[in-house]
This record gives sequence, C-alpha cells and structure tokens, in this order.
Amino acid sequence: MKILVVEDEVKTGDYIKQGLIESGFVVELIRTGLDGHHKAMIGEYELIILDVMLPDIDGWKILSSLREANNHTPVLFLTARDHVNDRVKGLELGADDYLVKPFAFAELLARVRTLIRRGTSVPNNTIHIADLELDIPSRIATRNGRTINLTTKEFTLLELMVRRQGEVLPRSLIASQVWDMNFDSDTNVIDVAIRRLRAKIDDNFSPKLIQTVRGMGYKMCIHEN
Repeated sequence: MKILVVEDEVKTGDYIKQGLIESGFVVELIRTGLDGHHKAMIGEYELIILDVMLPDIDGWKILSSLREANNHTPVLFLTARDHVNDRVKGLELGADDYLVKPFAFAELLARVRTLIRRGTSVPNNTIHIADLELDIPSRIATRNGRTINLTTKEFTLLELMVRRQGEVLPRSLIASQVWDMNFDSDTNVIDVAIRRLRAKIDDNFSPKLIQTVRGMGYKMCIHEN
C-alpha cells in the first residue's frame, strides 16, 4: 500500500512517515506543494495525506486539480485550523476525511486504514470511455461490441490510459508504469506501442480516442472529427 504524504513541517512529516512505515505502508514524503501536486497527478497511490497550508500552493488547489483531472485517489486533509468552514470546504472539494493538528498517531492510522479499505472494497471490474470497454479481470477489450485482440502490454497500456482519461501522460510515466523501465529519449518504443494500439482501437472506429499532445505525451479522450 503506497501513500503520498505532502507536509512541509519537517517534524510532522517525519513523524507521519516513520509511523506509517512501521505500520507496513510504503510512504513517499514530499515537503512542498508544487512537488506534491506533481507527484499526486502522475503517481499511483492508495491514499494521499495532504497538508492544507503549504508555502507555495495550498492543499485546496492540489485537491481541486486532482478532482478536475478525474483522479479520485482518497485524500486525507491535515490542518492546524479547526474551523467548520474549512472542514466543509475540504469535503465539498472532494476530500475524504479531515484531521486537525495536533493529533494522536493512533487516530491517523485508524483513518488511513478506513480510507484505504473503503477505496479498495468495491473493485471496478469494467472501465470505459465512449464505446470502448475494458473487462479488467478477463483482460478483454471491446469497442462497439467488437472484441479487440491485444497483447498483454497493449492491454496494460490501454488500461492505464482509460483509467487516467483526460490526463496528459508523459512518455516517462508510460515507460515506468507499463514497461517498468526508465524512459530513454533516444528510443521510440512508446511511440511505436501507441501507434499499434491506435491502429487497433481507433483506425476503424469513431470518435477517435488516443490524442497526441505535442512535446508532452499522449491523452485518452473523446475527440469528435
């Protein structure tokens, strides 16, 4: 279980990280809002623990960006301000829970486990965009009712793009998530894989779904001709 912690207070961040690691979690600690925003947008986490008051970009804006990008990773807000309006604002933006500093680690741990359990209790076995549907357990992709023959890597790539539809996925992210390798700018393996996948799911169908974002990467979205 991988957790992202975005907390600029050194003692608090170290305290949370150490306690969660000792409780069996994998923890990535980020101390600035901008870096935390970047990690939250491109990483895969079971939970994000997010401080509200960060020096460069506040937790409200990070959470808002995540939800606008259709990223529904559970978020636990941390704040030193115990005001009803703050709690309401966080929940309305899409936060899953709210914890006021100072707090006992036992309470934080209980909330972490509850949020992760809630987020994984009902697996989403099918995902879709437009008329493209992926059956995750059986690893079968269909478009307009027609089964599409995909390799294992092609299905993994397609699943990543559909799950994160609307997001621009850099080549480096695709390389690490699908091939578990560091991206080498001299190789065109990502571009070739995208081209083959596009031929299978887009060439004979409409609307087109795989979009190239020049200089940045690729995006899965509905593009009407």
